[in-house]
Amino acid sequence: MNRGVELIQGLLLAFACVVILMPPYIRLLRWFGLGKQIREEGPDSHQIKQGTPTMGGVLIVVVVLALAVVFNALDVSTYSPLVVLALVGALGAVDDILNAKTGIGIRGRHKLVWQTIVAIGVAIYVQNHFGFNGVRVPFIGDVVNTSTIWLPGIGRNVEIGAILFIIVAVIAIVGASNGVNLTDGLDGLAGGTLVFAFISFLIIALLNEPRVQPQLALVCAIVIGSILGFLWFNVHPAQVFMGDSGALSLGGMLAVVALITGQILILPLIGIIFVLETASDIIQVVSYKTRGKRVFRMAPLHHHFELGGWDEEKVTMRFWIVGALAGMLGVTLFVASIPK
Repeated sequence: MNRGVELIQGLLLAFACVVILMPPYIRLLRWFGLGKQIREEGPDSHQIKQGTPTMGGVLIVVVVLALAVVFNALDVSTYSPLVVLALVGALGAVDDILNAKTGIGIRGRHKLVWQTIVAIGVAIYVQNHFGFNGVRVPFIGDVVNTSTIWLPGIGRNVEIGAILFIIVAVIAIVGASNGVNLTDGLDGLAGGTLVFAFISFLIIALLNEPRVQPQLALVCAIVIGSILGFLWFNVHPAQVFMGDSGALSLGGMLAVVALITGQILILPLIGIIFVLETASDIIQVVSYKTRGKRVFRMAPLHHHFELGGWDEEKVTMRFWIVGALAGMLGVTLFVASIPK
């Protein structure tokens, strides 16, 4: 009971903090001239968004980090997600500032280098601290080696070795970070899908065996509340954008949460929207460079539907629905794999 109350308190306080602080923060962003520069090659309907304050993700990051300290939610299960949130968030903030001031942010390859460095450091820490040498496979009976170190999560631990685990972890962190960033192209789209994803992993953290992870669940609740507060101002027509400071950092954090709960194989399902957005972008680029033809009207995927005649709000809501259903399916898959 106390655990549930604490989760609700963390979520509601995070929501209240963001809702109260966001209006003066938006005014501050306007005062510094930190408005989004809209790409000319994007949909024509997006040009009206030119100059909308960006870097809303910075406030999310600050509130999450501050409340994690206030709620004493710092332990071995939360250090690495919060480190990724802070370090990748700093990279995103610099990119947002450069984009607002010059119209050109940090080059993609340079961002990838920083993301990879952070991901490698975190992956090595997670592997060394928790002793991960494999991945948990759903629906295959649970075998937990308790003689050395606990292995969180449901499903058989399939050994792949420390090095390969670190490689998988790095790919997951960098991939999720960029996947959420690609999704952040419509008002409320990335924020809403992130909420459903973090709700899913909050539930998994509470049900995780052989050791539940209440502090990790609490941090997830704080993230959910913060994003909901942000969405109050980000739903169409957006008063502020998340920017790379929020999208890159929250995506990377989501992947680390999946790693620590031992459910990295369920992440692509729970984050199916991020996977589809990334896949559509890759397919479009490869097809155009190899065949000179486009598969989609425009990539990432949400622009394809926009140019197909869907209103922005319709695209966002339908993607939210898919994200919510994928989250429920991911949690169901996790619960169904609990050995009877």
